Amino acid sequence: MNTLDQPLGQLARQIPGATAVFFAYRLDFCNSGKQTLREATACKALDAEAIAAELDALIDQPETENWDRAPSGALIEHILTRYHEYHRQQLPQLIHLAARVESVHRGHPECPAGLADHLEQMFAELESHMQKEEEILFPLIMRGMSAMARAPVAMMRHEHHDHVQALQQINKLTRNLTLPNGACNTWYALYLGLATLERDLEEHIHLENNLLFERIDGLGGL
Repeated sequence: MNTLDQPLGQLARQIPGATAVFFAYRLDFCNSGKQTLREATACKALDAEAIAAELDALIDQPETENWDRAPSGALIEHILTRYHEYHRQQLPQLIHLAARVESVHRGHPECPAGLADHLEQMFAELESHMQKEEEILFPLIMRGMSAMARAPVAMMRHEHHDHVQALQQINKLTRNLTLPNGACNTWYALYLGLATLERDLEEHIHLENNLLFERIDGLGGL
């Protein structure tokens, strides 16, 4: 396999641990999954050969879970328990922490002003998105109604793009999660939690865009 010329989404599906590499280099394998590694690294002026070597080194490592081969029912159950349920716990905690930091440190030049409001809006949009998946899209897939699922899938892909933009706004408000000197424990916990949110949400979107939804696009069934 020529890693450089493989799409990011395919690499994320086929190489366990590839998503962690993409996170580290901020390569968008969620919404730009069809872009090759060569193309994606060129856009960011990254060392394509070095990143390809990192990915190649992962290929022979033991595989933990290959969701690409899992039945759609098992993949959906994993998405619901690992991501939907967790996001519903994750976001309220982060909103609380952000509000606390903004209140206590509002005079600090590096205070992430507006972060709590942004997270509240993000949570509302994510909750609406997850409900549509749980009540409409996932039942269609589970019933084998792939053709009818295509329109909801297109909508979910569009909303995923919005979620990624919301993550980018978090990075703008926090200067890419850069803590100021002498940051308090609450500030530290907030940025640590936001880093986890970014990884979780991007992995969540990857499983849907590049695995589950690809089956619908190709009418591949369950």
